[in-house]
Amino acid sequence: MPKGSNQKLKLYYVYKILHDKTDDNHSLTMPEIREYLEGYDITADRKSLYDDINALRDLGFDVIGEKDGRNFNYHMGSKELEIAELKLLVDAIQSSKFITEKKSSELIKKLTGFVSDYEASGLKRQVVVQGRIKTMNESIYYIVDEIHSAISNNQMIKFDYLTWNLKKEMVPRKDEKYEVSPWALSWDDENYYLIAYDDEAEKIKHYRVDKIRNVEILDKKRQGKEHFKNFDMAAYARMNFGMFGGKEVTVKLKFKNEIVGVLLDRFGKGISIRPSDEEGWSVANVDVALSEQFLGWIFSLGTNIKIIGPQEVVDRFTRDIKAIKGLY
Repeated sequence: MPKGSNQKLKLYYVYKILHDKTDDNHSLTMPEIREYLEGYDITADRKSLYDDINALRDLGFDVIGEKDGRNFNYHMGSKELEIAELKLLVDAIQSSKFITEKKSSELIKKLTGFVSDYEASGLKRQVVVQGRIKTMNESIYYIVDEIHSAISNNQMIKFDYLTWNLKKEMVPRKDEKYEVSPWALSWDDENYYLIAYDDEAEKIKHYRVDKIRNVEILDKKRQGKEHFKNFDMAAYARMNFGMFGGKEVTVKLKFKNEIVGVLLDRFGKGISIRPSDEEGWSVANVDVALSEQFLGWIFSLGTNIKIIGPQEVVDRFTRDIKAIKGLY
């Protein structure tokens, strides 16, 4: 049997055929594998294909052969990523605001390469990227890489931080660049955030990565190490509603027992809850960054919850309600 021009790549193409054309619901016989190989200008006899399949198994690939009448059917079992894992990744990419629509489509296309053509087709049918609210910052991937580099090398950074104006344009918030010490990157509330220490303000701050431009890595060592020794990213995210910062304060809340799940979902099971003096109600203390977003969350729960301390928070909430009422 004359050999084809791609004969040296036979093992690779046997793997590719099994990977792309088979899964738990689709298999190939030896003649079908040979037919696919011929399409790559590769010839193969039955014995050499058995050797190739055994070689793939020795390399750790899950090639499964099952007898069906007089024939054996072969398919690839477990792969680098299972279809259920890929669906989770696709959903994460779709819901992420900081990944542009174009990049979302590119990433999802790459992910489909981890499964068979049949599974990829099913995955593509569930993909809906168009119409989602997405960032338009195509340079975000390089910005993230620069921030990671600064963190790894213990260096400070400078950058422009943008905001929207009424012309729907992104413009710098201030004339001079922000100068901070980057310590972490966090994905919260569908957005990507830089967690950094502002030495001038002497506090931890966060910045939306999709609004950062023109990053410069400085020849300065990072500041604020002592603030991050016991830093709890999860607790920080719980405290800052929608990642909007504010004065950190412990707020005492009185709430109807039926909404206890709302508080546990927001603050975690670590909060202490005790019975109120009013039947059907309980009291909890929660640590928050006092902001309009936190007060708006309280307002959204209506008559099911009440702020009972400290008094300065109660006063601010009542002032806000009166101010809102004055608009109508």
